[in-house]
Amino acid sequence: MSESVVAHPSATVVLLREAPGGFEMLLLQRAAKLRFHGGAWVFPGGRVDAADYADAPHDIEAAVREAAVRETREEAGLHVDSRDLVDFARWTTPEGMPKRFLTWFFVAEAGEGDVRVDGGEIRDHRWLRPADALAERDAGTLELPPPTFVTTTLLDAFSDAGAALDGFAARGRREYLPRMARLDDGVCSLYQEDAGYADANPSRPGARHRLWMRKSGWSYERSG
Repeated sequence: MSESVVAHPSATVVLLREAPGGFEMLLLQRAAKLRFHGGAWVFPGGRVDAADYADAPHDIEAAVREAAVRETREEAGLHVDSRDLVDFARWTTPEGMPKRFLTWFFVAEAGEGDVRVDGGEIRDHRWLRPADALAERDAGTLELPPPTFVTTTLLDAFSDAGAALDGFAARGRREYLPRMARLDDGVCSLYQEDAGYADANPSRPGARHRLWMRKSGWSYERSG
C-alpha cells in the first residue's frame, strides 16, 4: 500500500547572491518529461546516494550534506562547502503518495562561478529576487512546488543574503509533514503547528501554520 512507502533521504540547497536592490536565489527548471515536478522551478537538489555515506556509513546528517554538495555540482555546476550549509528545514512528502522523500533544506551563499545545467533533467536556470519569483507564480508564468513557494515566501522577508542566512540559522530546523484538506476552490496544506493538523481541519480555531493553494492564488500563513 502507498501508506507504507518509505521516504527516501534527499537534500536541497537554496543558493543566494547579493544583487542590486536586494538579493537573488537560484532556481532550476526541471525537464517537463520528469514525473516528479516536471517543468517546475526548484532549488538544486536530489536523492542521497550510497556514495554519499562513504565517509560515515551510519551518519545520515553527514550523508545529506554530501548529497547537497554533489547535487549542486551536478545540477548547477557550482561548488559549495558542506560546512557552509545552513540547515533550516526538513520536508517530508505526505503519506499516501507513491513516491516519498525526506528532504533536508539548506541555504548558503552561491560563491563564484557560472551556473551550468546539463540540458537533460535540468533545462534552464534563473537568478530571481524572491518577490519577483512570487509575482511570476501569481501571474502563472513560473511553477513553484509547495516547499519552494514556502521557502521563497520566507526569504522575501529579508533585505539581503546575509540577513537571510543569519535569520535561518537563528531559528533552527523546522519540520514539515503536510496534511491536505480539500477546499471548494483548491487545497489547504496543514503543517504540524497548525490547530487543524491532527484531523486535517482548516476550520479549527487556534494557531495557524498552513499553505492555502486556491485557484485564485497561493498564500502561506503562520501564527501562534
